[in-house]
Amino acid sequence: MDNKNRPIGFFDSGVGGLSVMREAIRLMPNEDYIYFGDSKNAPYGIKTVDEVRTLTVEAFEYLLKKNVKAIVVACNTATSAAIDLVRDKYKDIPIIGIEPALKLAVKYNRKGNIIIMATPMTLREKKFKALMKRYAKDHDIVSLPCAKLVELIENGIITGKELEDYLKEKFKPYDNKDIGVVVLGCTHYPFIKETLHKLINEDIPIIDGGFGTSQELKRRLKEKNLLNTKEKKGNITIINSNGNEDIIELSKRLIEIS
Repeated sequence: MDNKNRPIGFFDSGVGGLSVMREAIRLMPNEDYIYFGDSKNAPYGIKTVDEVRTLTVEAFEYLLKKNVKAIVVACNTATSAAIDLVRDKYKDIPIIGIEPALKLAVKYNRKGNIIIMATPMTLREKKFKALMKRYAKDHDIVSLPCAKLVELIENGIITGKELEDYLKEKFKPYDNKDIGVVVLGCTHYPFIKETLHKLINEDIPIIDGGFGTSQELKRRLKEKNLLNTKEKKGNITIINSNGNEDIIELSKRLIEIS
């Protein structure tokens, strides 16, 4: 098989990375995609760093057996804990990670706090702390750990009272006038953006790193002369370690959300 025609691999701790792959499909609809969600072991955000590294390597080995030409670590927690490890271990393949869109948030130059919603592990990792330190001097940045939010989304709860009550409790300490930008620091969170907009002022930007990651993926593929040149729409394969048909149906539903 021509290297250009090989699929692009996406990996996440569950269904969250579909929000990133969805952006990649919009940008490069002619590419083939294989998505591996590790819902069996979700959430990663409450595991140890060593556990996340082990699971990330296992996911890479699985995707490499599928003959992928690049791998996107579409999981903020796995990126924080294991991106350096896998880049060192798998030097012959482009590997793209994701991080909270803090640089983009700063560009909005709005008054108020930049609130970063993320898993507890992402917020603890030195990679994220270094990112925060870079901008904290000139901006008010608030970390908002959202334990259990991934579990709600993994169970298909992306609207409704249970989710609204959870988000209301999280944002209780902040008045709308105190919020400049909200950064979604986990790839699961874009799926609840609509609900979040109902609870905070609609003028407050809610941003994530999905589009930027997809742009970087395209740039890296072009750099390696790996962009697919076929004109027809590519194939999408969704695989999940859970093995439950319900999670596959949820994945298909999520990827169709515009």
